[in-house]
Amino acid sequence: MTDGGFWVFGYGSLMWRPGFEYLDRRMARLRGYRRAFALRSVRYRGTPEAPGLVLGLDWDPNAVCTGMAFRVCPTRAEAVRTYLAERELVTRSYFEVLHPVTLDDGDPVDAICYILDRTHPQYCGGLSLDEQARIISRAAGPAGTNRDYLHNTVAHLIELGVEDSTLEELDHRVREISGDPDTPDGAGARAQAHQAS
Repeated sequence: MTDGGFWVFGYGSLMWRPGFEYLDRRMARLRGYRRAFALRSVRYRGTPEAPGLVLGLDWDPNAVCTGMAFRVCPTRAEAVRTYLAERELVTRSYFEVLHPVTLDDGDPVDAICYILDRTHPQYCGGLSLDEQARIISRAAGPAGTNRDYLHNTVAHLIELGVEDSTLEELDHRVREISGDPDTPDGAGARAQAHQAS
C-alpha cells in the first residue's frame, strides 16, 4: 500500500485473534517459510526450568505457509504497528520484515511478517516430531499448558480451512502421549465440511 497503510501476515493466533482494526482480511500464502514449533517458550507456555514450544515462521526454501493477510488503514497504521511490536517483538526472537505474499485471488502484496531469528538463544528448529511431542505434552506456563496451545491452534486452522498436515500429526502424537481426548483428524473434518457445502 502506498497510502500509509500496510498488510500484515498472520500464521498463528493473529489469524483468528488479530487484536487490531483492519479494512480487509484475506487468505494468503507466504513462500520460503513454514509454520513450525521452533521457539522455546519460557514465559507463556513453559518455564526457564522446563521450556515449552511455540510457533514461528521458520525459513525453508521449499515451503509455502498458508495464513491470513490483514489490510490496515493509514489512520490506524501507527497504533497497529505499536500493538504488533508489543505483541510479537517482546523477546526479540522474531524479525519484523516486509515480504511478498500472494492473496487468495492471486494478487501479490508486500506484508509485514514476523520471521524467527535463528541466532536467538530460544530458537530450536530441527527438532523431530517425537521430540516436539514429548516437550509439548509436558510443558506448562503462566498462559496454560503447551498442549492446549497446540490443540487450539490445530482446531482453529481446521476451522479456517487451512491444511497443515505436520501440525495435525503433531497434535495426534501429543494426544496419544498425554491421553487427551482425540478429535476428528483434519482431513476428516475438511471432508465433512466439503460434503456439507
